[in-house]
Amino acid sequence: MTLTTEAPAALRSTDLGARTVRRSRRVRDGIATGLIFASVLGAVVPLAFVVGYVVREGAQVIDLHFLIDAVPISSRRSGPGMGPAIVGTIVITGAAALMAIPLGILAAIYLAEYGKGKRLTPVIRFLSDVMAGVPSIVMGLFVYTIWVLRYGQTAFAGALALGALMLPIVIRSSEAMLRLVPSDLREASYALGARRSRTIITVVLPAALPGVVSGCLLAVARAAGETAPLLFTIGAARSFNTYLLQGTNTALSTQIFRNAQLPFAGPQERAWGAALTLIFLVLLLTVVARAVSARFTVR
Repeated sequence: MTLTTEAPAALRSTDLGARTVRRSRRVRDGIATGLIFASVLGAVVPLAFVVGYVVREGAQVIDLHFLIDAVPISSRRSGPGMGPAIVGTIVITGAAALMAIPLGILAAIYLAEYGKGKRLTPVIRFLSDVMAGVPSIVMGLFVYTIWVLRYGQTAFAGALALGALMLPIVIRSSEAMLRLVPSDLREASYALGARRSRTIITVVLPAALPGVVSGCLLAVARAAGETAPLLFTIGAARSFNTYLLQGTNTALSTQIFRNAQLPFAGPQERAWGAALTLIFLVLLLTVVARAVSARFTVR
């Protein structure tokens, strides 16, 4: 008789404790969810205002002549164009990516797959962290000292500076993505008789490809918008120049910097148009890279 009266009381106390725990967890979950949404809004709303303002101002300037005509000789007058700056941005950023991305991915592969327990591994990580924290203007002065003073201002000098800025981002992001690949995939490949190099190429890299592409896009986006290194390395050009090692060049970021400083309507309009063009170039590159990444990931 005693057992029948005490059991329901114990069950009631247990249910009450469980409901209390569930209620407190729901409250904490709601608070955390609200803070997350507030943080997202705090980042997205200013970004949306900035992008919207650039689109509103730049859309009034961009047309076919703006995209293909040369930079005006007189900076004060209104009118197009930014053709040489668009070509220069593609040439310089593309050359920097060709130098930094393969080297960064190879370094990440060494750190994640071959460098466990090696003395060189912490040295590479330390140097990549130091390079990631170096201001871009310091990198431009460094390239100016070791290259420009000897060979002159060229697009290749600007690519060297941008490549040095991209390299640590590619290394650390790619290494982090490679480490996220489950070790079971590697062990299964080894069990089938594959060598480590073949396992990395056919198993590890395809599994980490979306994250690696994201890191590379982040590095390219940063390089495309850098201005300070290019002020010391590429000079100032108003005509088209597709050569890496011959003559001065120009880029959208430097044109934005120079035109935005002038108090006249013409250069101000060109600065807004160049800013919107740069945003579209980075967006187009992102879409293409995502499509290529998705294609290889499906395979």
